[in-house]
Amino acid sequence: MTVKKIVKYGTPSLREKSKEVHKISKKVQILVEDLYDTMYAANGVGLAAPQIGENLRVFVIDVGTDPKTMNPITFINPKIIKKEGAINSYEGCLSFPDAYTNVRRYKSVKVKALNIKGKPFVMEINDGSLLARAIQHEFDHLDGILFIDHCRNRFDADRVLTEKGLAPVDSKYLLEEKELEEEIQKNPPAEENN
Repeated sequence: MTVKKIVKYGTPSLREKSKEVHKISKKVQILVEDLYDTMYAANGVGLAAPQIGENLRVFVIDVGTDPKTMNPITFINPKIIKKEGAINSYEGCLSFPDAYTNVRRYKSVKVKALNIKGKPFVMEINDGSLLARAIQHEFDHLDGILFIDHCRNRFDADRVLTEKGLAPVDSKYLLEEKELEEEIQKNPPAEENN
């Protein structure tokens, strides 16, 4: 449909909790199409409705790496019903152009949601893959949580944000996540991206 402008870090609506979708109307279907068009145009793997200025509980993901293996997945009113394990994830966000930092994520997630036709589905990802991390990242957007709130080293995150001309991490949003950090420390990845 349309490539929309992606809302940048610092815009207040990125910190707002999104509303449930009560009916999968034509407006919601167009929103989903716009999310895909915008995500693909920006070379992203996921995009949440708040990132294009719509505070509705909708996000899309496609972790396919080539046009022949595209696998678009629409999540409407998602709920994460199980999360386990911990991994270091080197992440960026389309609302933070070219800014990446190490964050804490669960290794395994189970999510239930509605698809574009309003049919419920459940998906479980147990491997710490890009899909598992993208689900957590986009789900956070629906609650006004940003990837930098999970940062493992605030000073590194601040340095990267400053280099990209963005505001530093806001300490009032930082998530403690002691158990996740302890588990990551016990099982450090073979090579951490710095």
